[in-house]
Amino acid sequence: MLTVIIDARSDAERLPSLLAQLTAGAVDGIVRQVLIVAADGQPGIDELCEETGAEAHATLEAAAGAARAELLMVLPAELRLRDGWIGSLHDHLAAGPAPAVVSGLVTGGLLGRGPFGVLVERGRLAVDQGADLKRLRRELGLRARRIG
Repeated sequence: MLTVIIDARSDAERLPSLLAQLTAGAVDGIVRQVLIVAADGQPGIDELCEETGAEAHATLEAAAGAARAELLMVLPAELRLRDGWIGSLHDHLAAGPAPAVVSGLVTGGLLGRGPFGVLVERGRLAVDQGADLKRLRRELGLRARRIG
């Protein structure tokens, strides 16, 4: 149903934990493909891709070009999905494949902010605009639906 793109350029050490969480989505049939954005030669990425069946790409745009699904869930490697994320995603998709913000678990105390991802159509990762999570989140606006 959807392709997950994980940006691991800044925090690849936490990538295995997120990949483990996404396994449940693959078993459920909602996650069709996992693509990892990593710098060339980034330690451990090739081995991790071989173990998990994920594919590595150098940019978000390259990963979007390799995506087999039109709907993409773009996540930072440090994101930890909340319990029940699959049900929340199913509910969201049942209402239509509208863009959404994917909320992660909050860390860093009461006022800490959790990392976020986005659920968008592949066309939003336009090469000429320089794709990144912060820009995609700004484009969705404050009233965007939330998953998680």
